[in-house]
Amino acid sequence: MFIQDWIVWFPDLFSGLLMSIVVAATALVVGMPLGVVLGTGMAAKVKIVRWVSTIVVEFGRGIPTLVFLYLVYYGLSNFDIVLPSFPAAIVGLGLATGAYSSDLFRAGFEAVPKGETEAAKALGIKGIHVFWDVVMPQGLRISLPSLIGLSIQIFQATALAYQIALVELLSQAYTLGALTFKYLSVFALAAILYLLVAMPLSYLSQRLGAKRGVGRGRRGKGKRRSPVPATTTMPVIGR
Repeated sequence: MFIQDWIVWFPDLFSGLLMSIVVAATALVVGMPLGVVLGTGMAAKVKIVRWVSTIVVEFGRGIPTLVFLYLVYYGLSNFDIVLPSFPAAIVGLGLATGAYSSDLFRAGFEAVPKGETEAAKALGIKGIHVFWDVVMPQGLRISLPSLIGLSIQIFQATALAYQIALVELLSQAYTLGALTFKYLSVFALAAILYLLVAMPLSYLSQRLGAKRGVGRGRRGKGKRRSPVPATTTMPVIGR
């Protein structure tokens, strides 16, 4: 019984899935550079830069993702800025991405061995070039498994954009459920589609983390746990 319904509903839900993927991918492209900037500021030696960056990050992490979406979609209208649901979702989720990825970037940058920077300085690399050419590439590589985990959460958070009228996967599922009253079967299919995207990414994140753990263990006396958090929890309603 479910199979027949799923065949009929699949085109609509698949279009919603594509919308969710596009929004999540664009939000990551927008938010990750912001996270790099904030993460760099949190790891800075200058206290004022570190404090300001930390305050901004904690402020962003303390706001539920849904509130970010409401602030962008509804709040900007007070300044005569009206964004359609698609760009509003990208901006809102991009801000959340920046706030939550910043700590992952910071941990990755701080995990780069001090010997790497000392060797770079010994070779005549100075100033910002030490960070840009040595610390950042290695820090990004260290942070990659955790960033993939965050990407999964951002993809799942696109379901919140239903609240600002974005026609994504959850919106399509709810519409079909309201038309047919077969909520169980339609939301079951939506859940399967979410899983089809999230599970391969989760596996990739675990594989990359395992490879890095083995590599660190070979260079040291044994396996070490990564200094970068495996994942970070994004609050939907509250922290």
